[in-house]
Amino acid sequence: MAIRMSHPHLPDRRRLDKYLDRVYDSATLSNDGPLLRELEERLAEYLDVDHLVLTANGTLALQIAYRVLGVAGSALTTPFSFVATASSLVWEGIRPIFVDVDPVTLNLDPNLLVSSLEPPVSAVVPVHVYGNPCDTTSIESFASAHGLKVVYDAAHAFGASYLGRGVGRFGDATIFSFHATKLFHTIEGGAMVFADGAASREAKEMLNFGIQHENAISGVGINAKMHEFEAAMGLAVLDEIDEIFAKRRLVHDAYMRRLEGPLSFPERSPHASQNYAYFPVLFEDEAKTVAVIDALDAIDVSTRRYFRPSLDSLGYVQSPVMKHSRSAADRVLCLPIHMAMTEGDAIRIAEAVNAVIA
Repeated sequence: MAIRMSHPHLPDRRRLDKYLDRVYDSATLSNDGPLLRELEERLAEYLDVDHLVLTANGTLALQIAYRVLGVAGSALTTPFSFVATASSLVWEGIRPIFVDVDPVTLNLDPNLLVSSLEPPVSAVVPVHVYGNPCDTTSIESFASAHGLKVVYDAAHAFGASYLGRGVGRFGDATIFSFHATKLFHTIEGGAMVFADGAASREAKEMLNFGIQHENAISGVGINAKMHEFEAAMGLAVLDEIDEIFAKRRLVHDAYMRRLEGPLSFPERSPHASQNYAYFPVLFEDEAKTVAVIDALDAIDVSTRRYFRPSLDSLGYVQSPVMKHSRSAADRVLCLPIHMAMTEGDAIRIAEAVNAVIA
């Protein structure tokens, strides 16, 4: 049987229907509806944050956060991420200045920040790659010393904690993606979390065309609202989040028990929790990576080279070569991990990988 790289979690239909019935009862489809407000409250509690604002998607969440925080000129960021990390900056007229990654963790290397600093840098935009939190202490110490904002891209890090706190409690803002491929999703969607309540209120106005209240426009805005059907899906998925984590952990642990040979894994912080969002494997070279892809494709198992290409190679940015990021992009492969899989599926995939790299 074919195994997809990602398989969106579809919650129990009866549970979802109860939320959809409430949409029909209220006859409210958008514009800060009751289900959206409930989801914001429940997610803020679950993620251990204070100022959470839901959005239409994670990319718009990044762009609005930059505007609210006054990020302009250029920003220090990682080349090892999904393209939206860089394109959201460029779209807002902000130049990405790439800082290479730590070859062990694949997160932005804070030791390289100072050598990359050049005016007019106004922010640092790190990514919690694969849900593994960055070294927030070093990053924020650097940012404070140089008067920079910190916007964390936590698209991969739903439910992760660091130093005993939810990852959304760090920096000036943290952004989450709730796309269908994520472990928690609202079909499409995202969220912004701000350290400051005033910034949160400004973001809420900005995502609704800049409307402060009826007959009052506070400034230039955009339409980045989440609607009630997405909120209904999010509430139904959140009801089942413990089961989602438990099943993904079973697949993760089965991989770890069976994978062998000359491969490695990005090193996780000992101060962070594991959210089982991805299962990345690093091979010794690109040839071996491609050979594994071909072998798995032959047994109807799809994989993804998250994250390739290294963003410093994009045609619309100018950057020195980020050697560690490019090396990782050539050698990394993410294996499937989702609710539709069994431990037996993970074992079959691991055996196929081992047969290639032995």
